Amino acid sequence: MFPQKISSILFSIISILLINSNSINAFYLPGVAPTNYKENDKIDLLVNHITPSFRKEDSDSKTYLYSYDYYFPRFHFCKPETGPEKQSESLGSIIFGDRIFNSPFEINMLKNSTCNKLCTTSYAKSDAIFVNRNIRAGFKHNWLIDGLPVARDILDTKTKTNFYTSGFSLGYVDGDNIPHLYNHFEILIEYHKKSNNQYRIVGITMNPKSYAYENTEEPNCKLTPAEIDEGATIDLPPIILDQNGNTGVTFTYSVYFIESDTVWATRWDKYLHVFDPKIQWFSLINVSLVVLSLSFIMSHILIRALKNDIQKYNEINLDDDVIDEMGWKLIHGDIFRPPSNPMLLSVLIGSGTQLLVMTVTTTFFALFGLLSPSNRGSLSTFMFILYAGFGIVGAFVSATIYKFFQGEDWKLNMILTPVLIPGGLFGLFVFFNFFLIYVNSSGAVPLGTMITIILIWFIISVPLSCIGSLLAFKRPAIKLPVKVNQIARQIPPQPWYLKTQFMALIAGIFPFGAIAVEMYFIYNSLWFNRIFYMFGFLFFCLLLMLLTTLLVTILLTYFSLCNENYKWQWQSFFISGGISIYIFIHSILISKFQLGGLTSIVLYLGYSCVISLGVGLLCGAVGFISVMFFVLKIYSQIKID
Repeated sequence: MFPQKISSILFSIISILLINSNSINAFYLPGVAPTNYKENDKIDLLVNHITPSFRKEDSDSKTYLYSYDYYFPRFHFCKPETGPEKQSESLGSIIFGDRIFNSPFEINMLKNSTCNKLCTTSYAKSDAIFVNRNIRAGFKHNWLIDGLPVARDILDTKTKTNFYTSGFSLGYVDGDNIPHLYNHFEILIEYHKKSNNQYRIVGITMNPKSYAYENTEEPNCKLTPAEIDEGATIDLPPIILDQNGNTGVTFTYSVYFIESDTVWATRWDKYLHVFDPKIQWFSLINVSLVVLSLSFIMSHILIRALKNDIQKYNEINLDDDVIDEMGWKLIHGDIFRPPSNPMLLSVLIGSGTQLLVMTVTTTFFALFGLLSPSNRGSLSTFMFILYAGFGIVGAFVSATIYKFFQGEDWKLNMILTPVLIPGGLFGLFVFFNFFLIYVNSSGAVPLGTMITIILIWFIISVPLSCIGSLLAFKRPAIKLPVKVNQIARQIPPQPWYLKTQFMALIAGIFPFGAIAVEMYFIYNSLWFNRIFYMFGFLFFCLLLMLLTTLLVTILLTYFSLCNENYKWQWQSFFISGGISIYIFIHSILISKFQLGGLTSIVLYLGYSCVISLGVGLLCGAVGFISVMFFVLKIYSQIKID
């Protein structure tokens, strides 16, 4: 019966993936299918959303964390003659706010063109204020050609190397704090000749300019490629959008093709740039030393101390009326007493395990380059499908823990595990979506996508969770090594340093140190549309975080048990989840308290809280499970009458 159900579920998963394959293939995956162009072949330029960028340290402007459609009316960007056509996108792309359209740019392979007019438009007073605000805030264009982002060629002053940074600014602010809109786009397309009359695009850079044209019908912005290489400029003043009246703006573009020795297989190398890699290496080395030190402390305290304690305890004559106060041994009759709210704790542990397996699996696949670092949409889609699919693992762990707690309402556990945490996350997601709708952001997820998420969840995750719960409840319960007393033992007063709150604060420092640097880059990728691809660092930091969480939680729980506190279940969960406090504080410090507008503040604080609690839930599951096996092991080694 179960194999048939599992087969049907897997068939449903495969069907959904095949149905969405067209949208997933809308994005380019490096190494899959290169496009060969012939001379004069049309090259499509696609435009994506207008996104915020990383705010400069010396900037006084506020930082906004939501994006806009490229064709949002207040930007007045030129549209194709037949109107914008929306491109197919993956589920993850839509969730992250990608909105890709065609554009009016006409580009043909190997055909240089200079000073092509797109259109002339007029900015009213309110629109000029809106655009100038976004220029000061650092918003930028995100264009795509042949799957590559149109980028700026930047020099890294620390490593003295050139790299391509995805996207380019909406405009610039001069020394007098006056914003200027970029209205001329010099597109430099690098190509590699594969064979006779077959060419491949290997890089796209942009040199945007701001020109106030005197003659809007025939704008004068012609430069030859040789003049561009020599640094020649056009003697025209920059455009200034008048915030007290209407301003006419003419948009133009030029296209230049440059032959390159870069082969197609390595064309992403310049885009994937590590900013100050020494910081990450130092972080890994420091955290590794901390983990090694903790491992040494653990081996000294737990292995030697426990070995001596067990040996002394087993040498006691149980027939003698002697009570040897030896800490954790005295509470053997209460150590496996069910905790308060066992249902909630088991659901949290199951949900944390589901997050853990999804995170490790995704990072592992990305580590070997099986997921494109250039496409956050495909990565997030993969994560969502994995999270839904691993519902069977989370439900199995939740039901096993609930059965270990001697719970009897297994049907309620089966229902709550796939609904409680995911339902809360979806509710917050909908709540934040209303703020995005209020500011007309492209990040507002459409109703159709919301329905798709719900359908995928109830088609994949909920059935798999039910299977996992049923498998767990049909298995025999974990055998307890000691009996539970009928009357609960009184817990002596605990010193302040063994309070759960204090131990959570202490324990959270060590695993947080393992991922602090990576969290900085992850936040930049999430909020400022930067490509994150350093999955090698991330995977190693993730393992260090999990190992540190395990070691610290077991160590502090051992101290608590020695002080005759047998309520280790919730305590171990909160101790290991203490990392969430520091992740949230770290996110606040990254923002530098300069977020612009209520929507940016709500989004940043809200999603930072979700991320912090998610990592805390993940680590809480690791800490609880490790302490559970630790407790089962040590109490199975002592003789009980």
